Amino acid sequence: MAQTYDLTKGKVTPMILKFFFPMLFTNMLQQIYMIADTAIVGKGLGDNALAAVGNLSSLNFLVIGFSLGLANGFSVSVAQKFGAKNYDGLRKSIASSVVLSVIIAIILTAFSTMFLHDFFNLIQTDSSIMKDSLTYGYIMFGGLAATMAYNLCASILRALGDSKTPFVAIIISTLINIILDIVFIFVLKTGVDGAATATILAQIISAFICFIRLRKIDVIKLKTKDFKNNLIIYRELFRNGLPMALMNSITALGCMVVQYFVNGLGVAYTSAYSVCSKYINLFMQPACTAGFTMSSFTSQNFGAEKYNRIQDGLKVCLSIAFISYLLLGSVMFFFPEMLGQLMLSGEKPISLLSEYLPICGAMLFLVNFLFIFRSAVQGMGKPIIPMISGIIEMCMRIAVIVLFIENFGFKSTAYADVVAWMGAVLLNFIAYNVLINKYIRKNAGSKLGVHCKLSLFKA
Repeated sequence: MAQTYDLTKGKVTPMILKFFFPMLFTNMLQQIYMIADTAIVGKGLGDNALAAVGNLSSLNFLVIGFSLGLANGFSVSVAQKFGAKNYDGLRKSIASSVVLSVIIAIILTAFSTMFLHDFFNLIQTDSSIMKDSLTYGYIMFGGLAATMAYNLCASILRALGDSKTPFVAIIISTLINIILDIVFIFVLKTGVDGAATATILAQIISAFICFIRLRKIDVIKLKTKDFKNNLIIYRELFRNGLPMALMNSITALGCMVVQYFVNGLGVAYTSAYSVCSKYINLFMQPACTAGFTMSSFTSQNFGAEKYNRIQDGLKVCLSIAFISYLLLGSVMFFFPEMLGQLMLSGEKPISLLSEYLPICGAMLFLVNFLFIFRSAVQGMGKPIIPMISGIIEMCMRIAVIVLFIENFGFKSTAYADVVAWMGAVLLNFIAYNVLINKYIRKNAGSKLGVHCKLSLFKA
């Protein structure tokens, strides 16, 4: 029988670190692959091809972010039932997650491919990169089911306390992906379509590895009855998953508006913004991973009603986020030009990137702490609050870019990110403290009530 991991018992710090590091390596490998993919496209096909690939990033964030939010929301229900030792409900939640994911994959694939050309027109895509943008987009969204399958399988494994299997899957798929990138672009001379095909093939492999692992866990072996009469479970999954999915999509809409203004400045700006986004995603990964860790840890312990233990976990995850800020924020602040030269060829895009990275590097702690507090709130089954924070984030990002791009130029994209992070983290910080104190008091009151009843019984 494959092993699951109970996060409701044992010393908090060693347990969190044991869960955190495999997932960190998983996420870093994914981002390093994206960096390598960008570098291969940029060096092998030029800055215009790089701009075409990066031009998809905001829509990619919208669609894939929506699916990832659903998967993470579904996994909260899975983790809570696992923490409460409700194995019948656990199997029904997993079965229902599979059914809903298949339906949503079909809808998202049709939606994203049908309106791809309209989207690129909407964000002022330059005619010189339109063809490559469409080619790359059709392949990526045509293979969306593979990405969703990996996200769902990996989220379920993490909800059960297994962060190692997704790590192994990503190691293998990343190596295959990079090899295929090199073969397609440098040997077969395929262009951006080769890069997209390599990504989809690698996603299929990573999903298959995670699926095989899930099949070996006896406690979640699904039967036909687990798929029946699940209307209540569907509602519960959507209650957790839909707000998280919408939060990601709302944030993506704000990024789309930024992309619109950036594209209007020219292809050099599009290339620079594409690479800046890649670096931000890379350097926030330790804190993002600590957030995923906090979500699984909170969900299991919330199901087990161990609220003080959630507080202990929060302290550990915040420490990880702060150390990450000190190390990686410093790299962004002091070495932006060197980072730009790794992926960009032209002097103009490198110069623009050097304006953006130091600003975001100095304020990276805001988004790092946002991941932790938001994940803790989600883990307690309150996804509406993070969704509202996503709306605040979107509004602030749009307001800053609209008001300041004319006077501050490309720097306004960095200011937009920083202000958006600030608004979102404040709401989630307040919400977490209100909720955790409420549950701790409630739990203490319940224990006192039980103690009084026992005392009366003894008397």
